[in-house]
Amino acid sequence: MTEAKIDYLGPSSKLLTSDLAETPWWRKLPVGFLLVVVLPTLIAAVYYLLIASPRYVSEARFVVRSPERMQPAGLGMMLQGVGLGGGHTDAFAVHEYITSRDGLKDLQRRFDVGAIIGRQGVDVFSKYPRPWERRTEEGLYKGFQKFITVGFDSSTGISTLRVEAFTAQDAQAMSNALLAGGEALVNRLNERSARDGIVEAVRAEAEARARLADVQQRLTAFRNREGFIDPRLQATESSQLIGGMLATLAQLRAEREQIQVAAPQSPQLSVLDGRIAAYERQVSAERAKLAGGSNSLAPSLGAYQDLVLEQELADRQVGMAAAALVSARQEARRQNLYLERIVNPSLPDKSTEPRRWLALLTVLTSALLVYGVGWLVWAGVREHRQA
Repeated sequence: MTEAKIDYLGPSSKLLTSDLAETPWWRKLPVGFLLVVVLPTLIAAVYYLLIASPRYVSEARFVVRSPERMQPAGLGMMLQGVGLGGGHTDAFAVHEYITSRDGLKDLQRRFDVGAIIGRQGVDVFSKYPRPWERRTEEGLYKGFQKFITVGFDSSTGISTLRVEAFTAQDAQAMSNALLAGGEALVNRLNERSARDGIVEAVRAEAEARARLADVQQRLTAFRNREGFIDPRLQATESSQLIGGMLATLAQLRAEREQIQVAAPQSPQLSVLDGRIAAYERQVSAERAKLAGGSNSLAPSLGAYQDLVLEQELADRQVGMAAAALVSARQEARRQNLYLERIVNPSLPDKSTEPRRWLALLTVLTSALLVYGVGWLVWAGVREHRQA
C-alpha cells in the first residue's frame, strides 16, 4: 500500500528565512528631496567648510553733529521722532559718500582696491572679479560695495562702518581711509555753507560802502561848488542877520515917529529916512539871498538836505550790512558739522566672515522650504487629477 504524500502549498521556507538585506534608508528618499535639499546643502557644506576664504571685519562708529543746533519745533520735532532730523540727514550724506563712486575714487588714490578685494590665493567666489565677471570700473564698484556696510541707529544717531577684507590690516586701513574721506566731505560742506552765506553778506556790505562813498563824494563836490560847508549854517546866519536888521529898523522907525511928533521940521528926519531906507534895502537883499531866485540859498539848501539824507541812509545801510556780515559769520560757525569718531577702526585678530554654520543652516532651511512648497503643490495636482 502506497503511503500518502502531502505537499506544502504555503510560502517557501527559504523565503520566510531569507537573509536578504533591507533597502538602505537613503534609497528610500524621494529623488526630488535629494535634488532640492540634499544636493544644495552638500554643495554649500563643501564650499563654506572647505573652500570659502576667511574675511576679516574692521568696525568703526562715528557721529556727525553740529556744536550748537537749535531745538526744532513743530514739523522738525515730528521728523526727529521718526529718525529724519537735521543731524540724521548730515550723517546720511556721509553714508552715501562712503558707498559712492567718489568714495571709491578717493580710496583708490591711497590703495589698490582691486588688488585688496581680489587678493591672490582666495576662493574665486569671494574675490573680485568672479569667474563670470570682467575687470571694469563698474565691476570694481559693485565688488567694492560687497565689502562695505554702513548702518545707522536712529535712536542714538550713531553710524557704524563695517569693512571686510581678506587680511586684518587691509580692513583697518580701508576703514581709516573711508572715515578720512568722510571727514573731508564734512569739511567741504562746511566751507561751501560758510562761503554761500558770508559771500552774500560781504557783497551787500561792499555795495553799501560804495554807495556811501559815492554820496560823500557828491557832498564834497557840492560844498566845493557852492563855497560853504553847510548851507543850513549859512541860512541860520542870514536869518539872524535879517532879524537884527529888522530889530534896528523897527527902532529907527520908532525914533522917527517920536521926532516927527515932537519936531516935524527937524533935520534929523531926513537922516533917519536915509538910514531906514538903507536897512530896508539890506533886508531885501538878504532875503533874496535866502529865497526867491535861482541864485538864492533855498535851492542849494534843498539839494544839500537831499544829499545829507542820502548819506544818513547809506551810513545806516553800511551799519546793517556790517551787522549782517557778523551774524552770517557767527551762523556759519554755529552750523559747522563735525565727524567725530566714537570708536576707531578695529584691527581684528580673528576672521568673522563668512559665518559658515549659519550660512549652511540658511541653505538647508531654504531648501527644505522650497521642497515643502513644491511637495504641497504636487500633492494638490495629483489630488486634482484623481478627482
